[in-house]
Amino acid sequence: METHLPTALLSSLHSLKGFEHDAFIAAHKISNQITSVRFNPNKKFNVVHSALDVSEEIPWFENGFYLNKRPSFTLDPLFHAGAYYVQEASSMFLGEVLKQTCPLGHSLKVLDLCAAPGGKSTLIQSLLSSDSFLISNEVIKSRVTILNENVIKWGAANIVVTNNDPKDFQRLQNYFDIIVVDAPCSGSGLFRKDPEAVNEWSMDNVSLCSQRQQRILSDILPALKSNGILIYSTCSYSEDENEAIGDWLIDNHDLEGLGINIKDEWNITETISAKQKTPGYRFYPDKVKGEGFFISAFRKTNKLNSNHTSKAKSSSFEKLTQTEFSNVSKWINKDAGSVNLLKWKDDIFALPNSLLQEYATIQNSLYIKKIGVNIGTMIRNEMIPSHQLAMSHILSPEIPFIDLEKESALNYLRLNTINAENTDKGWNIVRFSERPLGFIKSLQNRINNYYPKEWRILHK
Repeated sequence: METHLPTALLSSLHSLKGFEHDAFIAAHKISNQITSVRFNPNKKFNVVHSALDVSEEIPWFENGFYLNKRPSFTLDPLFHAGAYYVQEASSMFLGEVLKQTCPLGHSLKVLDLCAAPGGKSTLIQSLLSSDSFLISNEVIKSRVTILNENVIKWGAANIVVTNNDPKDFQRLQNYFDIIVVDAPCSGSGLFRKDPEAVNEWSMDNVSLCSQRQQRILSDILPALKSNGILIYSTCSYSEDENEAIGDWLIDNHDLEGLGINIKDEWNITETISAKQKTPGYRFYPDKVKGEGFFISAFRKTNKLNSNHTSKAKSSSFEKLTQTEFSNVSKWINKDAGSVNLLKWKDDIFALPNSLLQEYATIQNSLYIKKIGVNIGTMIRNEMIPSHQLAMSHILSPEIPFIDLEKESALNYLRLNTINAENTDKGWNIVRFSERPLGFIKSLQNRINNYYPKEWRILHK
């Protein structure tokens, strides 16, 4: 379906660098949807066994790939295993911005403020050191569920999922080394993917979004350390939501704009804001193989109160008894790095050292939906493993497993009965192409499927 672009939008873009009226309109007449994915570097991926028809690598992100055609991701077991994430190619440029502006080899505290559905959070996590941690926050409660699901599938232990308003983070002043704000916007950069969004676009909405973006940034900036990095992005073309926000940030906050080295063949347009001459990076669909996107980076220059200080707080976690530790430790991969096994009520959690040290501070400041990896529940000294463990990088390779062909794997994901002859009695991991999908428990006369009911495939 041809997308008819608002005249007011086209007029507002006329003087912007990189905008070419006829080519821009022509790009929106192309019905071919571009699909791209990003592989999970911590999960072995065999594209031969997946539904993916890979064409070429995304030039600005080494684990990102374009597809020749869009498959049914729902019917690819490796999608449910968290082996890859479906993400728009332009937004993967966040990885290059992080690499050029941040000391990613160091121990860092990172916030992804507007995180749902999880694309940028999973990308950020894949670049962080093992002793760093990421808070993945979503303010809209209804969107936290899908964020949490995607973070669990990604399998990392050093992500905390929270559901907080930006102003809540002022309790953590001077705390974060990096804050990423993929701000709510008027959405003009996604018109090709969602032509219906054209009907909701207006210059009044652009103005409202700009005001909201300023409010969000003002609320969150106290949580950024001195010399910390702010990365701001939108999927809008409008100057008021992009370059003008850069000028506003420098006018009203202690920030300086940062330039990013880009290659000519990427066809990314570097713009310079009108007042403060701060760099920004535009992705036009007639120039790049991707959708509309804008991103810019800033460094906080305020030297005052550069370190977060807080009173010592107690944690709600408890230590495991010797019996509990013995029952739980055999489920953990001894080569997965240092994790701490702790108990909260009847649930057992694995927390990396970085999260263990910061947990009490985070707990007393934010509403937490997920932290570390929920290993499972202790019931009468027996460990009932959690699906989070099955998805995680810390699952022991010694746990018995059963490998399924595609149709059997899809049956498992539909919560149907599966045939699993010669399976070890007790707990087993169900795998497809060597990637865990979840747990079953093999009993004398039946097999119980422990795939999460709320995640099951309904598609036939």
